[in-house]
Amino acid sequence: MQSIDEWREHYKGSSRAVYRLKLQELASRYDHIYCLDSDMGGLESTFGLQFPDRFIQVGIAEANMMSIAAGMAAQGNIPFVNTMATFATTRACEQIKVDIAYNNLPVKIIATHSGVSAGYLGPTHHALEDIAIMRALPNMQVMVPADSYETVKAIEEAVHINSPVYIRLGRDEEEYIYTEDYTFTIGESIMLKPGKDISLIATGTKPVNMALKAHDILADLGIEARVINMHTIKPIDQNMIIQAAKETKSIVTIEEHNIIGGLGSAITETTSQYCPIQVVRLGFEDIFCEKAGNHQEIYDHYHFDVNHIVKTVVHMCTH
Repeated sequence: MQSIDEWREHYKGSSRAVYRLKLQELASRYDHIYCLDSDMGGLESTFGLQFPDRFIQVGIAEANMMSIAAGMAAQGNIPFVNTMATFATTRACEQIKVDIAYNNLPVKIIATHSGVSAGYLGPTHHALEDIAIMRALPNMQVMVPADSYETVKAIEEAVHINSPVYIRLGRDEEEYIYTEDYTFTIGESIMLKPGKDISLIATGTKPVNMALKAHDILADLGIEARVINMHTIKPIDQNMIIQAAKETKSIVTIEEHNIIGGLGSAITETTSQYCPIQVVRLGFEDIFCEKAGNHQEIYDHYHFDVNHIVKTVVHMCTH
């Protein structure tokens, strides 16, 4: 078993870069893994160079790529398709629905530049509705790794799932969440910090990091916040949600997504049915983010930050 330090020395860079390296390693073990690219850049000189017969450059034709992948999967292969989250889920939604999900084919959709990580490219390249779209499709599983370490674990699991999978990644290098090894199981979230007063349930790198930082500030204020990394949105971890609803006074969800249809909606669907409790959803307030800037500048502009989480929790705990 590799230590975290050994792992970091081998897998360097963003989740996107780490995923690409892991895919090559898996392709060395499984000769039915194929890589389909939509002119994302870089895959042709990595996977394509090592496995030229299993690399297909479709170009900027995401809908065609999904249909090609469906046909390949129907023949017993495991195609990994690569594109930006917004193009996968809006431009190619019909093909994903009809060709992939309807036929329950094991196509692995690797969606990068999720949320507002595309930054300066603006609303056309932001993906704040992709989780809502993908989790509404029957047979589709949806994962949002919290860091590059978890990305590798998600990719390893995805290979063995005989159904379609949507894995949501960012663009840039992120902070690490995990400092030691752990068991990754699809549909089973991770409690990162215990707490009895309120539950912070987050998904994705920046939201999980913000939840952990908020936890520390709240602790100094005498508020014990439970922090949960909900790395799988579908199937959602109902047991962990119900436990949080029963053991803490309320829940705050944190996601780089429209507050409609994503993690917050999935949590409230569970609590309303099994354990009604106050749930406050933090994310992007049903808008197109028209602010031009890098990833963090967009967060700052919309006040989606640690201070906002802390103020929200303090208000909930004192009113």
